[in-house]
Amino acid sequence: MIWAYPDVKLLIGLAIVFGLLYGVYLLRFYFINKKLKVHKHRLLMKMVLRLGYFVLFLVAMAGPSIGTSQKEIKEEGKDIFIAIDLSQSMNATDIGPSRMQRIKFELKNLVKDFSGDRIGLIIFSSEAFIQCPLTFDQNVLQLHLDGLNSGLVPNTGTDISAPLNLALGKFNLDDSPEVKSKSIVLISDGEDFAENFRPLTAQLSDSGIKVFSLGVGTSQGSTIPRGNSIIIDPKTNQPAITRLQSENMKLIAAQTDGQYFEISDELNEISDLSAALERIEGTVTGSRMVEASANKYFYFLLAAMGLALLDMILPLKTIRL
Repeated sequence: MIWAYPDVKLLIGLAIVFGLLYGVYLLRFYFINKKLKVHKHRLLMKMVLRLGYFVLFLVAMAGPSIGTSQKEIKEEGKDIFIAIDLSQSMNATDIGPSRMQRIKFELKNLVKDFSGDRIGLIIFSSEAFIQCPLTFDQNVLQLHLDGLNSGLVPNTGTDISAPLNLALGKFNLDDSPEVKSKSIVLISDGEDFAENFRPLTAQLSDSGIKVFSLGVGTSQGSTIPRGNSIIIDPKTNQPAITRLQSENMKLIAAQTDGQYFEISDELNEISDLSAALERIEGTVTGSRMVEASANKYFYFLLAAMGLALLDMILPLKTIRL
């Protein structure tokens, strides 16, 4: 027999409480009736009855499982590239403590929900680079996420097509053709100085690769810090203001059958993004047989309830007047 909830300390504790309370009850009964004639065998029967259904309740709580059977467990997997914009504008503080720090925090929690999937990291600004190839290793992913900063990439502008093109190439060259569920999470404030992503969305769609875009920032925007100063716009000689530009992000998601999500000062849709990724049907990459047993607690609970009901409706006389 296998026990689903073998909490011995809890069961012993309940038994001790029952014993103490029932002992107090018997002691009180004895003092009240010590001058009356008592049917000892009937009192003993009542004690056995109550002890019986209490023990059955304890057995039911422990979850007895009897018998085993073989059950097939299918292993499904998805491949997900997370492309993160590391341009200078991601240091803006319109979302506290900054866009970059907020994204790092949210992503560290997000990847934990997909421990059974392969996840890779792409960093980009005007160019895109593989920061971490597709991997199941959560420790490696967390280490790379901790080290994200705008100094890892050249900062001469933002080209949204760069990470999409890089992810598409890596997916096409992947040596695991059995994994057909592939998607990209594109994270950016939406500023795109190249605007040549449109031909890529058709290729991504034809390859069955969905893009889930996550816009980061606010419509009001903020200045861009650089060390102890701020970035100056050379055209106006005024502090540069970066704002969330969601149009391109929404378009990319729509053209690849993905979805657009947003993180701003009033909105946090990271949980919706996680749910959307969960809904993607993974590819069956293997299966294994495991032993499964059925929890039979109900039968013990039913027997205990039967004895308890019998104790209530058929009280045994213990005193002879």
